[in-house]
Amino acid sequence: MTTESEPTTEIQKKNFRYVQIDGIGVSIANVAAPFLPVSLTRLGATNFQVGLLSSMPGVTGLILALVVGRFLQTRKNVVPWYSVARLMVISCYALTGILTLFLPDAIMIPSTLAIWAFATIPAVALSVAFSVVMNAVAGPTGRYALLSRRWAIFGLTGVIGTFLVTRVINLVDFPTNYSYMFLGLSLGGLLSYFFSRKINIPDQPAHPIQKKTSLTDNLRGYKKMLQDSPAFLSFISKRFVYFFAIFLAAPVMPLFLVRKVGASDAEIGTINMILTLVMLAGYFLWPRLSKKWGGRFVLLATLLGMALYPSLSALTPRVELIMVYAGIAGLFQAGLDLVLFDELMKTVPAEYSATFVSLSQSTQYLSAIIAPTVGTLLADSIGLGGALLVSAGLRVAGFLLFLVPDKKKAS
Repeated sequence: MTTESEPTTEIQKKNFRYVQIDGIGVSIANVAAPFLPVSLTRLGATNFQVGLLSSMPGVTGLILALVVGRFLQTRKNVVPWYSVARLMVISCYALTGILTLFLPDAIMIPSTLAIWAFATIPAVALSVAFSVVMNAVAGPTGRYALLSRRWAIFGLTGVIGTFLVTRVINLVDFPTNYSYMFLGLSLGGLLSYFFSRKINIPDQPAHPIQKKTSLTDNLRGYKKMLQDSPAFLSFISKRFVYFFAIFLAAPVMPLFLVRKVGASDAEIGTINMILTLVMLAGYFLWPRLSKKWGGRFVLLATLLGMALYPSLSALTPRVELIMVYAGIAGLFQAGLDLVLFDELMKTVPAEYSATFVSLSQSTQYLSAIIAPTVGTLLADSIGLGGALLVSAGLRVAGFLLFLVPDKKKAS
């Protein structure tokens, strides 16, 4: 018997399939993501420059998220915008690979940073459109089913891709090996584009926010929307602390693996592969636990569990142990990915989903601006391991905040 969370009509089944194939294409390209900061590090980038790679999306996002949200709110269908934005972001891997072949090492660091500064523009539209499209495809009862399958397939493809990359990346000298890797993996963007544009969701009546005569009036409009949605405001405020901890560690961990642990490219790839592989099991485990114990249990358990990876890595900086810790992180990360999206969309009014998602993304971008810079400054002052311990402490703080129940949900 089909459950309420399963696709029932032929259109829903096709949409579920297109979402999964889109995920395969994205995951192929994303195999290259962990190697981007490693590439900069091996080229001689400073801690600050590696931190820019993590903080730049936040700057652009904070500036543009609300603008993009207002724009998408007036679109009857956001699928085309989702597809094109995804293709543009992934194409930046190809551009990075091409320039690596032809530019001298001396200017590769600023060139790479410039490419990924540009990528932040379509990435803003992508971050908003993704949540809107996935929610429309899944419906209010199918979010766990859709995303657990997408991210399981996403993870499996990523594991296979990472396994292959780690086996061949050292056969060619740096940086040529990275160039070939970025070029080859960027082909996943074409697969993603071809199938994501086939997603068929109904056109929605536009619900733009009433136009105001000044910036002050616009801000007042957003303030009133937030005041009328206390559950949403409470959730994103608490989530901000968790994301701050995650972004703080983003530039620190690759630096820690290269400079403190002395991990090779193959070992770094293996760490990411183990994390992703264990996530696959988590995507099947946590939906079952959610049905039995509820989303709040999953939220609290995963928030607390995610503090283990940075703290244990900092205290015992040995590559074989970090591989184990990465597996633990993968298990909890799977549940957190699912529950954060589900809990967020419960607080979002359906008729203003693009606007509220853009407001949510703005708080995430704010943490993405500040936290990586804080992380690299901490790394310079108290060491890479000390910065990871601060990240772990903030994750525990996020867990403690979520112990206070959210207010009544909007949907």
